[in-house]
Amino acid sequence: MYNPEWRVRLVQERIQRLGGNLAAIVIPNIAAFIAWGLITAFVIPTGWTPNETLAKLVGPMITYLLPLLLGYTGGKLVYGHRGGVVGAVVTAGIIVGSSVPMFLGAMIVGPLGGYLIKKFDEAFAERVPMGFEMLMNNFSAGILGALLAIGGVLAIGPLLTSFSNALGDFVHGLISAGLLPLADIPIEVGKVLFLNNAINHGVLAPLGVADAAKNGRAIEFLLETNPGPGLGLLLSFAFFGKGLAKLSAPGAIVIHFFGGIHEIYFPYVLSHPIMILAMWAGGISADIVFVTTNAGLVATPSPGSIFAYLAVTPPGQHIPVLSGVAVGAIVSFAVGSVILRFVPVKEEEGEEAQAPSPVVTPTPQPA
Repeated sequence: MYNPEWRVRLVQERIQRLGGNLAAIVIPNIAAFIAWGLITAFVIPTGWTPNETLAKLVGPMITYLLPLLLGYTGGKLVYGHRGGVVGAVVTAGIIVGSSVPMFLGAMIVGPLGGYLIKKFDEAFAERVPMGFEMLMNNFSAGILGALLAIGGVLAIGPLLTSFSNALGDFVHGLISAGLLPLADIPIEVGKVLFLNNAINHGVLAPLGVADAAKNGRAIEFLLETNPGPGLGLLLSFAFFGKGLAKLSAPGAIVIHFFGGIHEIYFPYVLSHPIMILAMWAGGISADIVFVTTNAGLVATPSPGSIFAYLAVTPPGQHIPVLSGVAVGAIVSFAVGSVILRFVPVKEEEGEEAQAPSPVVTPTPQPA
């Protein structure tokens, strides 16, 4: 007799396994994301204490440091330090080959680099002449890393850039078709892949400027910048999460909601991909409120904090705007809490997973 329950359990186990693997890459690097978020919130030109010199840290950290950390961690989880080194080298290749931050790419190619060098060692460990083990280990990892990095520059990086551009075009098409609340689906996907600035300033801001010139306000300014759904997501982790994600969520709330750095919550979604459902629920609910109440802002809030929201809200629009923010937070928190209760991240996979020891041919000792 056909029993669909085993299929449901299989899907659930796969989701948990994927979430655990991504959590093992992302969560150990949460501190680096918080450091970047704090620097960004304070020193960028629209931050709390603008500083032109310190603001030079922001770009290199999000472009190079954070993806390299993810790539190294992914490779290390597969094959220890040796896998981490190859994973970082490959990540450098896709960074150079792309025009957007390569967080998704790093989480793909980092483990891939670790896996490939592991398989190489397993295939050739018994064939290395005595006395050449160290030379072979260094050159094999270096050559493989170089080849994969070149492939990242020429193929993987441009492919992910094309994906970013296609996502922006899709958002534009939904808005033009009058399906504005549904535009939140690709927007949230793009945001957690750190394509938020491309979507906001490349797609939504030009539409909003034209709309605001005619009507005095524009709903497009509310779509990507709404801090409500992210607040609800982080609150769900603070109350129902586990381990480092639970402990770091309160600090992330301050950076996100009051500092306006939405990137701080993206790793939490990446660590447990099914949480994108909470973001969709919160974002679509907020957008329905915005559409129903004809809400809008006069400009893009930058950074996307609640204070910046209030600063660019025109007279008479505070209740509609704040209602959308509140509804987004409540719905996102409710859905996220249910998910974390019934499909939690396995803590031993996300934070305590140990990388296997690399295969090393023992060096013979003199008699």
